[in-house]
Amino acid sequence: MSFNFTFDGTTMPAIDPTAGNTLEVDHSDGSDSTYGDSDGESYTTSIASSMLKYREENGRTYHIYKDGSYILPNDETENDRLDLQHQLFLLTLKNKLCLAPIKHNPPHVIDIGTGTGIWALDFADENPGSQVIGNDLSAIQPSFVPPNLQFLVDDAEETWTYNQKFDLVHARMMVGSIKDWPKFYKQAYDNMTPGGWVEIHDMSFPVRCDDNTLPKTSALSTWCELILEASRKFGSEIEEPLKYSRYMQDAGFVNVHEVRYKWPINAWPRGKEDKELGAWAMQNFLDGLQGFSLALMTRLLGWSAEEVEVLLVKVRDDLRNRRMHGYWFVHVVYGQRPEKAPVTLPADEQPSLEKPTVP
Repeated sequence: MSFNFTFDGTTMPAIDPTAGNTLEVDHSDGSDSTYGDSDGESYTTSIASSMLKYREENGRTYHIYKDGSYILPNDETENDRLDLQHQLFLLTLKNKLCLAPIKHNPPHVIDIGTGTGIWALDFADENPGSQVIGNDLSAIQPSFVPPNLQFLVDDAEETWTYNQKFDLVHARMMVGSIKDWPKFYKQAYDNMTPGGWVEIHDMSFPVRCDDNTLPKTSALSTWCELILEASRKFGSEIEEPLKYSRYMQDAGFVNVHEVRYKWPINAWPRGKEDKELGAWAMQNFLDGLQGFSLALMTRLLGWSAEEVEVLLVKVRDDLRNRRMHGYWFVHVVYGQRPEKAPVTLPADEQPSLEKPTVP
């Protein structure tokens, strides 16, 4: 059974509530040691030595190409977290790289914001007949890759100037990175073959809770509100995944589907799979919390790095607290470019809407 919902007065595509995951609280004493006992112009360019330079800030390194347009670091700590997060997505999607009904070996595929390139590497290995491109602002991808994979330094918000149309456009965890999502989906549509698919995996803020065990006064809830405030000042709101399906439809995509999963903040749910999901999600956030916070809060909210760290100590305590039953929505949204473009008649051939004159 599926249902439609309305957002800003617009009816959104149906979401199948049975397709994601539901969470039930584990009321045991939490002593399962498996999960821990604690609670403009295109700037596309091939990867070159000039792109390997990074800027250091508050002990973390950041991309120098388009400096400041992406708020997460690109150092080894963050790269390890991105690879962990890839496993978290595989766990969420039952070892699938995407949910769109694509055929094996789609000719041309692009992974926007590829990060360490791990999704693109897996896809290229599983689809040796595909030509795969991974782009990112940082040249942090491996040098030795399958022959059907190419990494580029590129800004996805600039005009796309690729020489081919794509059969699959994939992006993951780009919230906070793209400032103009309608433009992004329009560019994806314009650079896609008829019948091709776009698929986005992303997480929306703030953290949610269904049983009032996560107070609004908690450090985690406070941190979420601060990150929301900073993202608005940055010009890239992190509530945007709630609107992805509408943006796809507005760009012209059809067969738009959205599946919402829940990532528990730790291993509080009952059931082995959801408990494991929570354990991975908690580690993902513990490893990434500083990187998520430093640039946004120091650059845009005026906090010192020391003030940020004091808050994060308390946030980490909340993330480990199994008495707090919080979770994040993870959105998997995909849509298809129509096989045939809609036909628009010239103005002089448009059908008349006037009633015929009765003699």
